[in-house]
Order: sequence, then C-alpha cells, then structure tokens
Amino acid sequence: MSLEIIPFESKYAPAFKALNIAWIRKHFHVEPMDIRYLENCQKSIVDQGGYIFFAKYMENIVGCFAFIRLNSSVYELGKMAVDTEYQGLKIGQKLLSFGIDFAKKKNWGKIVLYSSTKLDTALHIYKKKGFKEVVMETNVAYERSNIKMEMELK
Repeated sequence: MSLEIIPFESKYAPAFKALNIAWIRKHFHVEPMDIRYLENCQKSIVDQGGYIFFAKYMENIVGCFAFIRLNSSVYELGKMAVDTEYQGLKIGQKLLSFGIDFAKKKNWGKIVLYSSTKLDTALHIYKKKGFKEVVMETNVAYERSNIKMEMELK
C-alpha cells in the first residue's frame, strides 16, 4: 500500500472538512464545535499551536486527524476520519500510530481524546494502542462524547 502521511497544507482544508462531515453525519450529527474547527481549520487548529495530518493514498486524501493544543504539553486527538471507500485498510491505525510517534518526538506529556461508546472499533484500537479510560468532566464540548481516554507519554 502506498500510504503517505503528510502535514497540513491549506489546499487540503476542504478535504479535512469533507472527511469529517461525512464521518460525523454517518454516526451522529454536526455540532457547533465541529463547525468551529472545520470551517477554518487553519485558524482554529493550526494557528492555535495544533497540527493536522492527512493520509494520502495513490494521490487521494483518504484520511485525517488533528492534534488540538490544550496547553504546552497536552494535546487532544480529534477530527480523525477515513473515507468510507478506504476503510478496512488500517489507515486509521496508521494515522494513530503516526500521531503517537509524533507526540513522543515532540516530548508532550499526554494525549487526550473524547469519543463515544457507540464506536466499538475505534475504542478497541485506542485501547490496543495504549489509551486508558479516565473520568470525563461534565462540561464536554460535544453531545456525542460519553467517554474520555488518555495516553501518558512521559
């Protein structure tokens, strides 16, 4: 498989939005926080100290994820999506592994993520990669989030 993981470039912003909207609509509904991050991902994520990466397969952008900066050593893993036509090729797992390696190289303290217990496959992969369930705060940004996980990196 000729999969390449590449960093954000503004020309890929429409793909970031489209991949995420399709994934969200398949499982949930688009929420105000989604719109905030997806309408202008450069301003809301990258310019705030975060990162966005893409999975490029045979010249097509087929997946993505973001690291949203919470503070200098804690980032939220979010906005991970893979085009339905390319699911089953372990692209999400490759993106996740890349992200964990990236965070370790950056010497971050931890990665957090919010998910839904409705997403069995995703939760299984997160646990397999070393994320642990933790107590979730009461004022989370997404209605769909009912589980919080963290990975300590230090």
